[in-house]
Amino acid sequence: MAQLALFLSDIAAVSLLVFGLYFRRHRRRDLVVAYLGVNVGVLAVASSLSSGGSSTGLGLGMALFGVLSIIRLRSTELDQHEVAYYFSALALGILGALDTGNIWRSTGLMALILVVLFIGDHPRMLSSYHRQIMVLDAALPEQTALVAHLEHTLGARVHAAVVQRVDMVNDTTVVDVRYRVTPGFQAKGGTTAHAEKTAGPANTATAVAVRP
Repeated sequence: MAQLALFLSDIAAVSLLVFGLYFRRHRRRDLVVAYLGVNVGVLAVASSLSSGGSSTGLGLGMALFGVLSIIRLRSTELDQHEVAYYFSALALGILGALDTGNIWRSTGLMALILVVLFIGDHPRMLSSYHRQIMVLDAALPEQTALVAHLEHTLGARVHAAVVQRVDMVNDTTVVDVRYRVTPGFQAKGGTTAHAEKTAGPANTATAVAVRP
């Protein structure tokens, strides 16, 4: 009876995680299938191994799912928030299969995972902070000029910039920019330049330290 209650708690928790939080905010259907499959798969295997009383088998089962998770995450491109949802679905499945002697602790931890994801992935959480991969129509290898250029282009305070490629022949710079948009921000200098998002691969990465 306790095991059934935990199973139902897991199904309710993962449904809320996937449909109430993830899909409602990000609308990626293929990961809905992945999250549900991972959760139910972990729940089934962990429950089967734990009911047999084999702690060694349970440990090996968890290690196997850990390896499979790493392979899965390396086989496709996932954003960091999607990785968080992935491992949350995994954790919910494990909590739903183990520790039947303390149902309230397991369900409380499930609730904690949902609350953390709800707050951490809320659209209003740090909403003024952004990240872009930008292509500038100027070769800017020098730190101060690059930061001034970016702040003038974005109209925002640049907190970090990682130069991925500087092309002195075609006069372009590819840079990963972390910045904050604040009303009334005025850049100290720089010239206007055309910039656009790009998904192109990085050739070389050079860290550029800027003022906090």
